[in-house]
Amino acid sequence: MSKDNKFMGFLKSFKWKKYINYIIIGGATIVLAILAATGVISDRSDRVLLEKIAISMILATSLSLVVGFLGELSLGHAGFMCVGAYLGGKIAALLAAPLGSGMLTLVISLVVGGLAAGLCGFIIGLPALRLKGDYLAITTLAFGEIVRTIFQNTSAESFGGAMGLPTPIFSDRKYFFVICFVMVLITLFVIQNLIRSKHGRAITAIRDNEIAAKATGINVTKYKLVGFIVAAVFAGFAGVLFSFTASSVQSSSFDYNYSIEMLVIVVLGGMGNINGSLIAAALITFLNTKLQTSLEGDMAVLKDLVYALVLIVIVVYSNSPKLKSFRDKYNLHNLFAKLSKNKHESDDTKRWDVVPTKIKMDALLSTDVVVNDPKPDKPDKAPKDSKEDK
Repeated sequence: MSKDNKFMGFLKSFKWKKYINYIIIGGATIVLAILAATGVISDRSDRVLLEKIAISMILATSLSLVVGFLGELSLGHAGFMCVGAYLGGKIAALLAAPLGSGMLTLVISLVVGGLAAGLCGFIIGLPALRLKGDYLAITTLAFGEIVRTIFQNTSAESFGGAMGLPTPIFSDRKYFFVICFVMVLITLFVIQNLIRSKHGRAITAIRDNEIAAKATGINVTKYKLVGFIVAAVFAGFAGVLFSFTASSVQSSSFDYNYSIEMLVIVVLGGMGNINGSLIAAALITFLNTKLQTSLEGDMAVLKDLVYALVLIVIVVYSNSPKLKSFRDKYNLHNLFAKLSKNKHESDDTKRWDVVPTKIKMDALLSTDVVVNDPKPDKPDKAPKDSKEDK
């Protein structure tokens, strides 16, 4: 077999669906880095927007593990981000003098901030994850507010207090958004591989039916804690990246509204849909940032109104039964299938879930069965025994 045939066989057998998000984000990162190197992206506001989008993607992907795959309602994600931002930012401020604010300082700050946030996730999650539903949401929300208040009331020498913690800016700020998107790829790699493993199947089993999961021998408390800690670690990473994008870390940036915004992103992207969470994070962050910069003066009061109206339109489009046929026809799966000219994927008539002759179970059970077999007037005579039988 020639090399060309081997290559074509590899392309046909390659599972594109599993790696399409890596390809898109990696390709977009390379293109944006080239544009920044050539001077096309030279405005600081554009680079800040890209950094915010990458940080929101990390937060949305990590929160999707808890809310979408584990099935637990957490409103304290901003609290874990706050821990990573303050502790990682403090380490960066201490290391900036001897090591500078380069890559080594960033890596050390990421390790410290991620571990600190993961430790807080373990301490809070161990008692909190025995709760369910609204009680867990209230507990995590209280944790986020407690953490924010603690850092807000520290001394100016420790964590800056109400004035905020001064943090160093990354030395090569021009390409810092590239590092942020590399962290997005690392987050995707860890969380997607966790979900596709046997541990991820145990986590989704807990979401589907916790009682059945316990009956099959799954340690529910253990896997809830694992999901909670992993999500907290990556929220801490996002906080450290946030501390390198601003000259100071303010506790007001991590209030409960930010946690609710992340929850809205995960819900809009689809529960348990990582790709949807990534797209929703990019769109919502872009919308929110542009509204803040565009509406100034007296028009600034309309920001929240326009933001809410756009969210309502997105929710109606995603959940309206009347738009279901439109969504099914023009979704990304079908568009990608048409572009790749894959007949098996693009031919909807061969899919079982859209076969027009499919009968619903309730219709089948409600059908009356009538036997139309009248008895004959004269019964058939029994055949005579043959001579062989005699």
